[in-house]
Amino acid sequence: SRMTRVFKMAAAVGKWTLVVLSILHAANSFYVPGVAPINFHQNDVVEIKAVKLTSSRTQLPYEYYSLPFCRPEKIVYKGENLGEVLRGDRIVNTPFALTMNTDKPCEVLCDKPNKPVKLSVEKSKLIAERIKEEYYVHLIADNLPVATRLEFFPNREGEDEQKKDSLRDVQFEHGYRLGFSDSNKFYLHNHLSFILYYHKEKVEQDEEHNFRVVRFEVVPQSVRLQDLKADEKGLCTLPDASGSVPQEIDPTKENDVLFTYSVHWEESSIKWASRWDTYLTMSDVQIHWFSIVNSVVVVFFLSGILSMIIIRTLRKDIANYNREDDIEDTMEESGWKNVHGDVFRPPQYPMILSSLLGSGIQLFCMILIVIFVAMLGMLSPSSRGALMTTSCFLFMFMGVFGGYFAGRLYRTLKGHRWKKGAFCTATLYPAVVFGICFVLNCFIWGEHSSGAVPFATMVALLCMWFGISMPLVYLGYYFGFRKQPYDNPVRTNQIPRQIPEQRWYMNKFVGILMAGILPFGAMFIELFFIFSAIWENQFYYLFGFLFLVFIILVVSCSQISIVMVYFQLCAEDYRWWWRTFLVSGGSAFYVLIYAVFYFVNKLDIVEFIPSLLYFGYTALMVLSFWLLTGTIGFYAAYMFIRKIYAAVKID
Repeated sequence: SRMTRVFKMAAAVGKWTLVVLSILHAANSFYVPGVAPINFHQNDVVEIKAVKLTSSRTQLPYEYYSLPFCRPEKIVYKGENLGEVLRGDRIVNTPFALTMNTDKPCEVLCDKPNKPVKLSVEKSKLIAERIKEEYYVHLIADNLPVATRLEFFPNREGEDEQKKDSLRDVQFEHGYRLGFSDSNKFYLHNHLSFILYYHKEKVEQDEEHNFRVVRFEVVPQSVRLQDLKADEKGLCTLPDASGSVPQEIDPTKENDVLFTYSVHWEESSIKWASRWDTYLTMSDVQIHWFSIVNSVVVVFFLSGILSMIIIRTLRKDIANYNREDDIEDTMEESGWKNVHGDVFRPPQYPMILSSLLGSGIQLFCMILIVIFVAMLGMLSPSSRGALMTTSCFLFMFMGVFGGYFAGRLYRTLKGHRWKKGAFCTATLYPAVVFGICFVLNCFIWGEHSSGAVPFATMVALLCMWFGISMPLVYLGYYFGFRKQPYDNPVRTNQIPRQIPEQRWYMNKFVGILMAGILPFGAMFIELFFIFSAIWENQFYYLFGFLFLVFIILVVSCSQISIVMVYFQLCAEDYRWWWRTFLVSGGSAFYVLIYAVFYFVNKLDIVEFIPSLLYFGYTALMVLSFWLLTGTIGFYAAYMFIRKIYAAVKID
C-alpha cells in the first residue's frame, strides 16, 4: 500500500545516504570498521598521543596539557571529527619516544638529563585537586587506548594456592589513574611502565618482518625523586617495589618531580583484527542474554495474551454491531461504536502535535539506522567519534521523512498553514535540544573543560540545522501536505457528543504509569549498560543486543498503546490524539526515575555543575525517548482505530 511504499522509499534513501557516508569514511582504508592496520618494522617510531583526562566524579573532561606534564618541542593537535569534538577529545602529541620492539629500562621524560620539574604552588594545588577528583589519563598508541590491568582472585575457599593463582580474573581499566590519595596526602603517578604487545605478520623469506601493535598496557607508579637516581644521560634506575617511597604532591608548597617512563615489548598471538577484544570483554554477557531472553519471553507472552483478548473482543464487538436484526437492542448500544462520529474529530493544537510526531519519526529513523549500521560493525569504538558524527548527520537527513509524515498528518487534521507547520516541525524539538545544550555548555566553558563545544563547532551545527535539516523538513512537509490526507473510514458529526464521566483509572497519569511498565521492563537492563557507557567512560559496543531491545521496545509500545486506546474508546472518550501520544511515552517517566536512582546509587557526583550536567543531559534523553515511544504508540493506535472503524457498518 501507500505507507509501505513510503517506508521502502525511506529505507532506500537512508541506505544510499549511509553508503555515501561510509564510502567517504572508508576512502582511505580498506577495513570498514575503524582504520587500516599500520605495519611497523624493527626500530620504527611508535607515536604515543594523549586524548584527554576524564573523571566519572566530575563528568568534565580536560585536555592533557591542562596539567603540567612534560611537553614536546612542538605541540601538534590532530584534526578532529564532529563526534570527537562533542565528546571532549583533544588528541595531541607527547614527548614519549618509543621505537618498535626496543625495550627501555628507565628514562627521564623531560628536562634531560636529570633536572626535576619544578611545580609551582598553583600547579601543585591543581594536580592535588585532580587526584582528589579521581581523574584518569587516556593515551593512545597506534589508535589503541591505554589500559591498566587489574587482577582479582576469586574467593574460593579450600583450594590450594597454585589453583588459585591460575584462576585470577583479569579486567582492564580504561586509561590510568593520575595518582592516589592516602590519609589526606596526594601522590602522583610520575613513572609509567608501558607494556606493548605486537603481532608478527607472516612474510616471505629474506623480507623484513612486519609488526603490528595489538595491545597497550601501562603500570603507573609513584616514585620519589631521590629514589629514581637519574644520571647525566637521562637514564634512571627504579628502586625495588619494597623499598620505594611514593612521590608526594604537597598542595601548599612547590614540589620537585621527575617524570620518567620505561618500555617493554612482548610478542602476542592476538591478531590485529581482534585487538579491541580485551577492551570490550564485558564481565556480564550472560546477564545480557538472560535479560534479552527474559524480555522477549515476557513481551511475546503479553503480546499473545493482548492480541488474543483484543481480537476476540473486537470480533465479538464487530459481530454485535453488524447484527441488524434486533433493532431495539442496538438503540441502547454502548462502547466504541458510539463515538464513531467523533473519533476522527481533529484535536486541539494540531500543528504542535504533528510537529512533535514529525520529530519522533525523524528520531525513529535515525536510531533505527544507527543501531543497524553499528550492529554490522561499521561504528566500532576504534573509529573515534564515528557514532556521534553519524547520528548528527543522519538526524539532519531524516528531516525529509519527519517533514513528510508531519505534513500529511497536519493536512489530515484539517490544518491549512503548511509553511508555519513546517517551520514548527523543523525548529520545535531541535530548538529545545540546542537551548539545553547551550546552557550546559556555558557552565562547561566556565570550568575550562575540553568538553565545552567550541564556538566554531556550534556555528557549524547551526549551519547544518538551518542549511541541511530545515530545507529537507520543508521539502518533506510540502510533499506530505500535497498528498491525499489519510482516509478516515467514518464521517465526523457536526456537533461533538458529550463525554460521560470517566472512572478514576482512566486518568492520564494513571495511564502513563500503567503503559510505561511493559516497555521499560523490556529494556531496563540495557539501559544500565548505556548509562555506564555514557557516565563512567566505558565502551558500549553491544549493538546486536541493542537492536533486539529496540525491536522489543517498538512491539511493546505499539501493543500497550492499542490496548489503552481501546479501553479509552470503550469508555466513550474520543479525545485520544494527544492522550495516546502522552500515554505511549509513559516509559520515559520510568527512565527518568531510573536515572535519578542511578545518580544516587551508582555515581559519586557531589558537586553542583556535574549534577547539573547529569540532569540536563538526562532531561534531553528522557524528552527524546518520550518523543520516540510516543510516536510509535501514536501511529500504532491510529492504524488500529482506522482498521476497527472500517470493519463496522455505520448507518
